[in-house]
Amino acid sequence: MKDFLDALSSKEPTPGGGGASALVAAVSCSLCSMVSNLTTGKKKYAQYQEKIDEYLVLLKEKNELLQTDIEKDAKAFAPLAKAYSLDKSVEGYEEIMEKALFDAATAPKEILEDIYSLVPVIEDLAVMGSRLAISDVAVAAACLEAAMKGCVLNVYINTKSMKNRDTAQKMNEHVNKIVSDGSMRMQKVYADINGMLIG
Repeated sequence: MKDFLDALSSKEPTPGGGGASALVAAVSCSLCSMVSNLTTGKKKYAQYQEKIDEYLVLLKEKNELLQTDIEKDAKAFAPLAKAYSLDKSVEGYEEIMEKALFDAATAPKEILEDIYSLVPVIEDLAVMGSRLAISDVAVAAACLEAAMKGCVLNVYINTKSMKNRDTAQKMNEHVNKIVSDGSMRMQKVYADINGMLIG
């Protein structure tokens, strides 16, 4: 963690916002795992045991995936950084740049999809999770919303420069739909739990 934060603080372009978003999503995922671990085996939540068992396995896999996504974002940016350093007179410059921009936008799009897959898990844990850890479900929801909103910007900054506006627009519409839906649902989870705690 220290190495990542030190690298994030440096003048190097990677890791950047995409990797940071994946890390925040991994934190959200870890909180979901904690809530599941605090819920499993408790008689009070026996009716949810099968689903909790499923989530304990799923969340471990998702956490590992999100950690690899941190590196995935950095690797996708490297060719773009190289393309930006090229002289515009280089043969095939526009094609090289277009492919680099597309790939650099695709990585955070895929990471966003990984992050979004946790939305229904958090919604379920808001209902099934131990009431002693319900505040942690709200924190997970807040982190996941932040991760989605951060990740999508790394799509937009690359699609903005793409020459193929049709492809760029389709990517933008796809990720905007994900973030809009995911944010709305995570805000509801947070608001419901917040109201429960202060009500």
